[in-house]
Amino acid sequence: MAAHAPDADAAHAFVDRIRAEFPDATHHCWAFVAGPPGSTTHVGMSDDGEPHGTAGRPMLTTLLHSGIGEIVAVSARYFGGVKLGTGGLSRAYSGGTKLVLETLPTEEKVDRVSVDLRLKYTDVDALQRLMADLDIVIEAETYETDVCYRCSVPSDALESFREAVADATRGTGAVCEV
Repeated sequence: MAAHAPDADAAHAFVDRIRAEFPDATHHCWAFVAGPPGSTTHVGMSDDGEPHGTAGRPMLTTLLHSGIGEIVAVSARYFGGVKLGTGGLSRAYSGGTKLVLETLPTEEKVDRVSVDLRLKYTDVDALQRLMADLDIVIEAETYETDVCYRCSVPSDALESFREAVADATRGTGAVCEV
């Protein structure tokens, strides 16, 4: 099982939820990467009673090489009498993690900045097209003397958005970070 884990607290909460859902499992082994893909800044793992290095480490290695970040994986294992050995356990845990990653829906994380945009009514159509082209999300809007938008702008597009607003509004539009 896997879930989104933007931080270590979210990862541990998911592990606890799986433990509660499968309380009779012999082991609840887990690993998480609570940061960008491949980053080892915020990682964690547990063998949960399996021989040292046979569960958490293979799961973490699989996560780190998956190209996916902010993720936690948990494997609830019931002992069935067949001894896999340390190599078999490692392959089983890494293989299970790989399988869950193959079916996991993912999306690219885009760092965003909130800004306020003030413009004249005559510039609304041009700015709405511009915002759609730059993947800018309108979070709120008010229509008074001027039109005001609260927008979520991709961080790497902020400067080009400022310039495009100035061009499209002939210098009358204002973009202010919140």
